[in-house]
Amino acid sequence: MLMSEPKIAVLGTGANGSCIAANLVDAGRDVVLIDQWPEHVEAMRRDGLRVTIRDGEPHTTKVRAYHLCDIATFTAPFDVVLLCLKGYDTRWACELIKPHLAPDGVLIGMQNCMVADVIADVVGASRTVGCVIELSSEMFTPGLVRRNTEPARTWVGLGSLGGGAEKRLAEMQALLAPVGKVEIKQNIIAAKWSKLVVNAMCLGPFAMVGMPLIDALKVPGMRELIIEIGEEAIRVGLDLGHPVEPIFGLTAAELAGSNRPAEKLFDTLAAHVGPGRSRNTVLQDLLKGRLSEVEMINGLVVAESEKRGYAAPANKRVAELVRRIEAGEMKPAAENMKMARSS
Repeated sequence: MLMSEPKIAVLGTGANGSCIAANLVDAGRDVVLIDQWPEHVEAMRRDGLRVTIRDGEPHTTKVRAYHLCDIATFTAPFDVVLLCLKGYDTRWACELIKPHLAPDGVLIGMQNCMVADVIADVVGASRTVGCVIELSSEMFTPGLVRRNTEPARTWVGLGSLGGGAEKRLAEMQALLAPVGKVEIKQNIIAAKWSKLVVNAMCLGPFAMVGMPLIDALKVPGMRELIIEIGEEAIRVGLDLGHPVEPIFGLTAAELAGSNRPAEKLFDTLAAHVGPGRSRNTVLQDLLKGRLSEVEMINGLVVAESEKRGYAAPANKRVAELVRRIEAGEMKPAAENMKMARSS
């Protein structure tokens, strides 16, 4: 059962954070939105938050939007904070919001990357709920978001890191129900690694060629490359103690029935994203000239593999190509696939 009118903050209202916040506000939740993009905040204040589902008409939600600097003016604590910033922003963001999180509050990192332990380190395991989310969206215009996976096809996994947070999972499941299908996972860290496997296969590879999934898969050698990436990520994940977990609504039987779990995970995601031409978060970052999370995804697979005395060459090639694009040395293009393929 939900606490009485919990006060919720969505910290980071980029594309996914905006979708999550709009769902919760539309469901009558008490939500404030906090973001670091000034124009986006001002657009939401002026025109509301507009979210389109695929190519439909924008749905406008009236929201309470705040700049990062406004946090210092908050006096009432938040019962729930949904962190939707980039993985590399996790620690400072948790420190920033920590004084405003209620003593019995909950912080949920609805992000990519293996950041649950970072959150717990800052606010404590008892106030941390681990999360995996499958939600595709994009934003290039302040106040306007294009959502590619509607709530019926959005999946959220929640789990405890210990310290008593497991008692709050059913409550958080009900709270987030407007966002999509919410499932409680017994091994949330393994589930997050399984999502990292998928992100390693999808985000950097498709971004480096500058294409959405449907077009990138037509590039010769792409499917072979992404399966190699996924298998490298699964191998080191197993060595880290993270078994492949059924995510995205898959059952354990469905996953166990595949002799290529990386491919099964990828094909499930591809089916949910559908045939549209959505641009993933890393490609959006590259197009905007921003730092992506590839270092914390493919780069992490490489680093953890090398610690254990073996290589992850497919992940390494992709990470290096994306770094070069971020540095302005090259642009996303189909020709980059030649450098990403095995020699």
